[in-house]
Amino acid sequence: MIGPGEVVIAIFGIGMPVLLLLYMARRFFTFREKQLEAETSLAAEKAAQYAASNAELEQRVRVLEKIVTDGGIETAAQIEALRDPPQPRLAARAGEPRPLTEFKS
Repeated sequence: MIGPGEVVIAIFGIGMPVLLLLYMARRFFTFREKQLEAETSLAAEKAAQYAASNAELEQRVRVLEKIVTDGGIETAAQIEALRDPPQPRLAARAGEPRPLTEFKS
């Protein structure tokens, strides 16, 4: 027959490894939870960056659509307004027509 001392030793021998496994599992899952929280915050930051980049790209596409669908006259005028003023020619080549911009004052 098993005595009380042997029962205590059996409980201690079986209970301690079980408690150790439970403690290790708890620590592992706590670590995993913190790791997932960090990954989630990183993903949220990336999503915000992509949203900002997406907004910039949408604005650029709108400008391109405006250029493409514009009649051309307004766009050409806007492009010309952005350019540097033309430098006057010192001497025209013989037989070469002069551009209209040289006649403007």
